[in-house]
Amino acid sequence: MNKKSIFSSILKYPLMGLVVAVGFSSCNDDDDMPPVQEDPNIVEVASANNNFSTLVAAVDAAGLVETLSGPGPFTVFAPTNDAFGSFLEDNNLTANQLLASDQLADVLTYHVLGASVPSSAVSAGRVNTVAGDPFFVSAAPNGELWINGNTRIVQTDVAASNGIIHVLDYVITPPTQNIAEIAIASTQAATPEFTQLVAALVRADLAGAFTGGFDDDFTVFAPTDAAFEALYEVLGVNGVDDIPLETLTNVLLYHVVPARAFSQDLREGAELPSLLEGSTLTVNLGSLQINDSGLVPSALNIHATNGVIHVIDSVLLP
Repeated sequence: MNKKSIFSSILKYPLMGLVVAVGFSSCNDDDDMPPVQEDPNIVEVASANNNFSTLVAAVDAAGLVETLSGPGPFTVFAPTNDAFGSFLEDNNLTANQLLASDQLADVLTYHVLGASVPSSAVSAGRVNTVAGDPFFVSAAPNGELWINGNTRIVQTDVAASNGIIHVLDYVITPPTQNIAEIAIASTQAATPEFTQLVAALVRADLAGAFTGGFDDDFTVFAPTDAAFEALYEVLGVNGVDDIPLETLTNVLLYHVVPARAFSQDLREGAELPSLLEGSTLTVNLGSLQINDSGLVPSALNIHATNGVIHVIDSVLLP
């Protein structure tokens, strides 16, 4: 029956119309009320997006579905499928190996904050995660936000009932070695590097200063072995043992900034204070230089527990 015939019947039979009207009113008040739709939680939002299928599988494999479906609030920095693909390729892993890893839960919780943090509240500096280890946010000159110097936040403020999702282009992991350990490990690699830097630090009794953890913040501009060899030639010496100890110590201190500065934190023309009292380093982003020394593009943002290493191609002289 069409609407016209319904209304005609109601008009033709007033009593029936009254009954029908009462019936309609009753349905509208009770039975026809649309069910209250609850907003999806973080797991449900991720599950509805095909770009997060690897993340969802990982959350399930790590037994974190119930936790991240709970009241929270949480902030999840969510790597896309492509982000996981790049991470797996770089670490020579398969997806199955990642999902079976004993460290999977630790990797995932390193991406989670125990509070709802919108992008407007994300600023450069240390961020404490529910995994216990912090990560570090940098704001690039173009306004992009990066984590640990190697991961970009590509989308922000995806809302969920129990928190917020920010999207990443790579998987973040905490550093496991300090600056000294990274340098020493490099001297023992198949293609050794930093052998001269480590020798200089040992002779100046400075190696122990770079063995700290997350509460320490250093940026080391680390000259290559070739850079040291070029310096030896200029000075007419055979190695670090031929350089006066005070001079060597001052040169090494001049390579260290008492802050954790990733490449995205650097600004054109900035003067960076060094550990050598009264001496600063000058940033030249256009030429990718610190003073007259070139930054090696492929060896920036080497993250350590106590800071970050940037490799340079010549020794900085105060």
